[in-house]
Amino acid sequence: MADHTNNFPPLPKFIPLRPCFYQNFEDDIPAEHRTLVRRIYHLWLFYCLTLAVNLVACLAWWIAGGYGVNFGLAILWLVLFSPCGYVCWFRPAYKAFRSDSSFNFMTFFFVCGMQFVLSVIQAIGISGWGACGWLAAVSFFSTNVGAAIVMLFPAVMFTVSAVVTALALIRVHRLYRGAGGSFQKAQEEWHNGTWKSAPSHEDRYGNLTGPTLPQYPTVPSYPAGGQWP
Repeated sequence: MADHTNNFPPLPKFIPLRPCFYQNFEDDIPAEHRTLVRRIYHLWLFYCLTLAVNLVACLAWWIAGGYGVNFGLAILWLVLFSPCGYVCWFRPAYKAFRSDSSFNFMTFFFVCGMQFVLSVIQAIGISGWGACGWLAAVSFFSTNVGAAIVMLFPAVMFTVSAVVTALALIRVHRLYRGAGGSFQKAQEEWHNGTWKSAPSHEDRYGNLTGPTLPQYPTVPSYPAGGQWP
């Protein structure tokens, strides 16, 4: 079979760049975990959308009399956290369920835990941190009501992102511990180097299906001349 071609992110053909990752939920993820992994993927998409809405809200905040540093940091967070979120916590979750990798599970728990803390801080909305959270939005009502209402949207979205991230962590951790996963297994994968590459689809299922055709010890002989007794 031909090697898989990277298909994510899906880029237009006129851009002189190529996708960096191969992503196929149907082929890579077991059916019983496919819905959960898709939801984690949708969580990443939602967080990227939240950062984009936060950028617009920070612009409204700046125009209405806020600080330009918030808008500048909002641009940085969007450019930085969108790809880093995919690489640092979604891909470990994807690879963990694809190959039952304890190392990738541990990576997901650690980085996604940091993502949860970050979402909580952004939901709070400390001024000067580039996030339109609750403190920034509510306190700005006395200055400009219209801008404050716009700032409420990312505050709500950051809150939803934090809650869903916590639920995803709890769900994945229960599955991992229920299957007998541990930090010791992650250490063994690190020392053995098995965390670097996941088994292929054929390798994972080849031992179960066995050979597709019977193996004959000898070639059967047939009567010459096409005459059958």
